[in-house]
Amino acid sequence: MRYGEIIPARFLERPNRFIAYCETEWGERVVTHVKNTGRCRELLIPGVTVYLEKSRNPRRKTPFSLIAVDKAGLLINMDSQAPNKVLGEWLSAGGQLPGLPGPLSLIRPETVYRDSRFDFYLEGPGQSAFVEVKGVTLEEDGAVYFPDAPTERGVKHLRELVDAAKEGYLAYAVFVIQLSPARFFAPNDRTHPAFGQALRQAAGEGVRLLAYDCQVSPEEIVLGQRVPIKL
Repeated sequence: MRYGEIIPARFLERPNRFIAYCETEWGERVVTHVKNTGRCRELLIPGVTVYLEKSRNPRRKTPFSLIAVDKAGLLINMDSQAPNKVLGEWLSAGGQLPGLPGPLSLIRPETVYRDSRFDFYLEGPGQSAFVEVKGVTLEEDGAVYFPDAPTERGVKHLRELVDAAKEGYLAYAVFVIQLSPARFFAPNDRTHPAFGQALRQAAGEGVRLLAYDCQVSPEEIVLGQRVPIKL
């Protein structure tokens, strides 16, 4: 996934979930759209270097979008729309999820199952699958964790993936880690123990858990390698 025109800037403050103020290299204070409504408190610290994508729409109220941050030399993409796009590009290019035979005959995004809307519905030879994608930006000492804030929606998705698995679908929870490298992925039990419990239960009831890191630059993010999962 490639972005348009990118400029570096210095993060100043985030008055709400949707916007932030940054200072460009030429000293201009600009308002930016934050493409991640999560807390990101460990990332958006005043003074850090961030990367902004310039909008192609001259009428947009916020001329830039904040898409990445430099965390002590580790570049982290924090665009919440990127994980789905990155995984979709990888699947379209012939990437295969373990256990799902290829080639895929159908890759359909945003597909409703019961009371959930899963990120992808896939069909391969003799088998179909539902896939829920979660973007991961929380890094500590080389390990990565999800979520960075309580997510009842995430728990609900896991429970309905279990239902899909019981009905004969392949069911996947794919954690797209928006940085590289990562030593391992684990649920963030400190922040939301119920999610960790639901994830372990889902794994025990047929939901396949996968984690992939990403190769990240200011201009691009591409799916990388599988990362070990610790439950």
